[in-house]
Amino acid sequence: MTESSTVDTPLKKLVGEKTAKALAGHLDLHTAGDLVYHFPRRYDERGEHTDIRSLDVGEQVTVLAQVQRTAVRPMRQRRGNLLEVTVGDGSGGTLTLTFFGNQAWRERELRPGRWGLFAGKVTEFRGKRQLNGPEYVLLGEGGEGEAAANEEVEEFAGALIPVYPAAAAVPTWVIAKCVRMVLDTLTPPEDPLPATMRATRNLVGLDVALREIHRPSTKEALYRARRRLKWDEAFAVQVTLVQRKLRAADWPARPRPPKPDGLLAAFDARLPYELTGGQRDVGREIAADLGTAHPMHRLLQGEVGSGKTLVALRAMLQVVDAGGQAALLAPTEVLAAQHHRGIQELLGPLAQAGELGAAEHATRVELVTGSLGAAARRRALAEVAEGRAGIVLGTHALLYEGVDFADLGLVVVDEQHRFGVEQRDALRAKADQPPHVLVMTATPIPRTVAMTVYGDLEVSTLAQLPQGRSPIASHVVPAAEKPAYLDRAWRRLREEVAAGHQAYVVCPRIGEGPQSEEEAPKEDDTVRRPPLAVTEVAPLLAEGPLHGLRIGVLHGKLPADEKDAVMRSFAEGKLDVLVATTVVEVGVNVPNATVMIVLDADRFGVSQLHQLRGRVGRGSAAGLCLLVTEATEGTPARERLDAVASTTDGFKLAELDLEQRREGDVLGATQSGRRSHLRLLSLLRDADLIRDARAEAITLVEEDPELARHPALAASVAALVDEERAEYLEKG
Repeated sequence: MTESSTVDTPLKKLVGEKTAKALAGHLDLHTAGDLVYHFPRRYDERGEHTDIRSLDVGEQVTVLAQVQRTAVRPMRQRRGNLLEVTVGDGSGGTLTLTFFGNQAWRERELRPGRWGLFAGKVTEFRGKRQLNGPEYVLLGEGGEGEAAANEEVEEFAGALIPVYPAAAAVPTWVIAKCVRMVLDTLTPPEDPLPATMRATRNLVGLDVALREIHRPSTKEALYRARRRLKWDEAFAVQVTLVQRKLRAADWPARPRPPKPDGLLAAFDARLPYELTGGQRDVGREIAADLGTAHPMHRLLQGEVGSGKTLVALRAMLQVVDAGGQAALLAPTEVLAAQHHRGIQELLGPLAQAGELGAAEHATRVELVTGSLGAAARRRALAEVAEGRAGIVLGTHALLYEGVDFADLGLVVVDEQHRFGVEQRDALRAKADQPPHVLVMTATPIPRTVAMTVYGDLEVSTLAQLPQGRSPIASHVVPAAEKPAYLDRAWRRLREEVAAGHQAYVVCPRIGEGPQSEEEAPKEDDTVRRPPLAVTEVAPLLAEGPLHGLRIGVLHGKLPADEKDAVMRSFAEGKLDVLVATTVVEVGVNVPNATVMIVLDADRFGVSQLHQLRGRVGRGSAAGLCLLVTEATEGTPARERLDAVASTTDGFKLAELDLEQRREGDVLGATQSGRRSHLRLLSLLRDADLIRDARAEAITLVEEDPELARHPALAASVAALVDEERAEYLEKG
């Protein structure tokens, strides 16, 4: 009798030392549990054993047949040989198998007399039915037709054949065989879900789900298995997030209630325009959060140009009114410097505390970046440490040791996706008590992503654009297919400059030194040349299509003072064209810029393109964004650009972006650096299931916050959402 196993049993005890070593080395699978949670990537459907004479062209079939003869002949159109194998099933019918290329080993393997199962799509060539490059499994030496009864045949010819994420050294059929060996000995694991929940949600048991996902008896059984295992993933994430949210409610924080006649009231009184309805509504939500005795943890999302910075500034002023300080963390020095200039201009005399002409209610606004000179840095840090600077703006330099706050009450993180969780957490740690946290993003987040990744944050959305924002038209410029279109794009830019406007030209690379991994061509790129670079493109434009225009260059490797000088020149209208990298992607605000040409646009992600496009049309004149690409029609890269050009709805584009990205990235698997069992859940396709899982998690955790009455469930959640992953979700 075979010894039983559990999910913790090492694979070497079940599949042998050599195979276990290959599974561990190539796929990071070490235990029976690792293997049974290594789910199939997809399932091939194969027909029943088929009478060869009854095959129809176009049909996907599996045939049990015997090799009758082989022939090798040279190919006519290209170099190499063609192997033709004729097989028959004993009924008189024959089928030709064709294999292209020099494959002498296959000729030796498929020798006359061998029986096998051959699967593929039936085609017809010169009146003969054939399978091109079929998959096959050969049966044991000397096997007869009766061999159809053996296990290999059953595995291969079943209705749904699992295809696993595999490696060259461990092909899918080896994994399938190992899974079969493990499942044959596996003791049914304890089901961690409460029986009442399984019954209410119509979920099959865990043991049934694990067996059916690997060896599905029917399509319906496979659907039920996948649904149960997706539920486990969604439920584990939601339990973790609900626990975090409840714990956060108990953390002490200093309330920062609004002051009716303070700095915020004075600021509102001097605003030259009215807030949008959305800004007022979100402002009230944030003001209420800031007035409570536990830390606000809110995500503020909104379209490019929806006025998030103004909402954040009003929140910062409320905290300053209450005696605290607010820090805004920006991803680049360019953006930090622009925030500094913009906020000082908005506040005017309200930002001049201690100076002649300051308003009655005033504070100071300080900028802290890595490129500050020693004297300027000492002065800025003293202002911050002694509390005179109520608003502090900066890059990751704010995180360094030596940057101390008198009373940090609010942390605003701009473009949260540009920061690692450790960086965000380091800034929060600079407060004596947990500060309130406002996370901003201009990359709209689909509802299910917000529910899954930011489930412990309250979410506010600004959907309404301020008055005066102009529409942006976007077009794809197919440079390879229609070079004249690119010439027209440069002429269009010159027309805008002649009308008194300005333009951006964006490139994916700086051009100095080797390409980074991020800048290297992606798998679906049809163009293999290096991406276009700012330092190479700018002189070519100056000598060619943009000759005579005032051109500036901006990228991340310029010294900080030079970057600031270039940005100032562009903002003041002293430059006509800014040739830049994605350093202009977020926050840069030049209302007179009306046209943007993105070169090698297929090298950018959907969200990046949407962000970049938001740099134009910020004034009274309409914006134009031209996406230049050599990607040909019908390729994934071109389809992505066509989608971006077809809509300015950031939420639609965010869903497209999510469909094209690995969901593990969204769920934080890459951030934790460890293998995660979150493999089946689709944030778009499983929205209803995620919503239901969240409802169940709220009910369960409110009754039993630490899952003390459900130890098996607690262990399951810990396995699916390990400690590092929980920390990632917590820091959000």
